[in-house]
Amino acid sequence: MNMIQENKQITVTSPLLPDLEEFNLLLKEIWNSKWITNNGCFHQKLEVALADYLKVPYISLFTNGTLPLITALQALRITGEVITTPYSFVATTHSLWWNGIKPVFVDIDPETCNLNPNRIEAAITPRTTAIMPVHCYGKPCDTERIQEIADQYGLKVIYDAAHAFGVEVNGESLLKAGDMSTLSFHATKVYNTIEGGALIMHDEQTKKRIDYLKNFGFAGESKVVAPGINSKMDEVRAAYGLLNLKHVDQAIVVRQQVANRYREGLRGVYGIRFFDDMPNVKHNYSYFPIFIDAEQYGMTRDDLYFKMKERGILGRRYFYPLISTFSTYRGLESSRLENLPCAMTMAESVICLPMHHALTMKEMEQVLDSIVK
Repeated sequence: MNMIQENKQITVTSPLLPDLEEFNLLLKEIWNSKWITNNGCFHQKLEVALADYLKVPYISLFTNGTLPLITALQALRITGEVITTPYSFVATTHSLWWNGIKPVFVDIDPETCNLNPNRIEAAITPRTTAIMPVHCYGKPCDTERIQEIADQYGLKVIYDAAHAFGVEVNGESLLKAGDMSTLSFHATKVYNTIEGGALIMHDEQTKKRIDYLKNFGFAGESKVVAPGINSKMDEVRAAYGLLNLKHVDQAIVVRQQVANRYREGLRGVYGIRFFDDMPNVKHNYSYFPIFIDAEQYGMTRDDLYFKMKERGILGRRYFYPLISTFSTYRGLESSRLENLPCAMTMAESVICLPMHHALTMKEMEQVLDSIVK
């Protein structure tokens, strides 16, 4: 394995710490108001603040990141088959299964880990009603090409944008692509509400329908207009989200510094590949995946993964294994491994390195030392 040149020292901003005093004041305000859920003031404030920050017209908050996917499919009345990626977190495909929809897997582009548009048309059948791509690791899909295909065949497009908080392309929010986009605000994300999520839509009427669906279908005190579910965000998490929104820009700046240090330390290491920033894209640095070529590197991905683990470094084989290999889905025709060679290669070679705005320089050097020594 080739060794890297001596690395230049960079400065990493101090870790961002939650303002506990301010959060306690918000909790006291919630306690005094006696309004802890059902579209309270913090819920309303957070929706307005997020719509403004994300540069989107309408947003609806949810209690986690899976329920927006399920609800988007319901709201758009998606049925039959949906083309999607096997290289994602299982929630993407589970949302289809819970709606009685058959997932159809197509291969990914190894340069982005996103759904390969060149593979989509061959998977379309008379039963296909939608495409559900994922902006993997926050890297934008080829939204223009996907929309061209969707328009040509009369398909809806729902983006799983769980990793893409704040990502922009040419100054435009990535979340505006397609018919709807979903977000996750899980604690591991760049921006979090401890646990939570959101659905992005383009018009007020659709937002109204989504808000009905996430509250049992209620439209008023005694009128139910749809078979909805309970997926509302409570006031405590909304208040936490308002507080976190104040710090997310600084967090992204620090995460970019971490990504730059990793790239500097790993560039030139034989058998290690990683992604550079895409041109004209405002990234959020949500993850830093590396891909190991065992023959060139001299060690398998799993050997490196467990070596890191022995040193107390918790990388993640994310996404491994492929969704298409799980028992629920492996019987599908589209799950055959010969149909998904790129996805299989990426899944078998990936490790996401620790990525957080609280990482210290010492910790980053420990990560790099575990890989290059």
